[in-house]
Amino acid sequence: MNYTPLKEYRHAWFYHHKDMPVSAEDLEFIKPMTPARAYQLWTQMISKQSDDITELAKDDWASHSQTWVEEGAWQSAWDSESLDLPDSFNLYFSWDNQTVVYFCYGAEHIVETRWDVFRRCWKNFLFIDDSPILLGKKRKEVAQFFQNGSFRLGQRP
Repeated sequence: MNYTPLKEYRHAWFYHHKDMPVSAEDLEFIKPMTPARAYQLWTQMISKQSDDITELAKDDWASHSQTWVEEGAWQSAWDSESLDLPDSFNLYFSWDNQTVVYFCYGAEHIVETRWDVFRRCWKNFLFIDDSPILLGKKRKEVAQFFQNGSFRLGQRP
């Protein structure tokens, strides 16, 4: 089994928050991975050496300054009434709605969804904002979010 049922997911409240409820249709596409599956994806796509997003090895792609091409702020968009991601995301990510995306909090904590669902529910995903990375399946574009309300956009190898 690759996924933990959402009702058993320890952070399910992210998607049931009274001020930011996620539609039943979108909930079907929010799939927390089991720790074993998350770890497998992590070692394939982020790091074979570090389990912690804040302690990546110097040769991990996310540690390289040349990976990151743009920076911005997400906090004001998150605090606003609008559901839209910051504008730079719409310009940078030209993914179709069905693109599978992974929101990576750590080696054993990754949530899979689709790009259209992430765009609608991105605020819910950022209840934990300790440097998570957004990746697209078979895509090079990436984003990383930080607790200070900033983000960076880049290209993974």
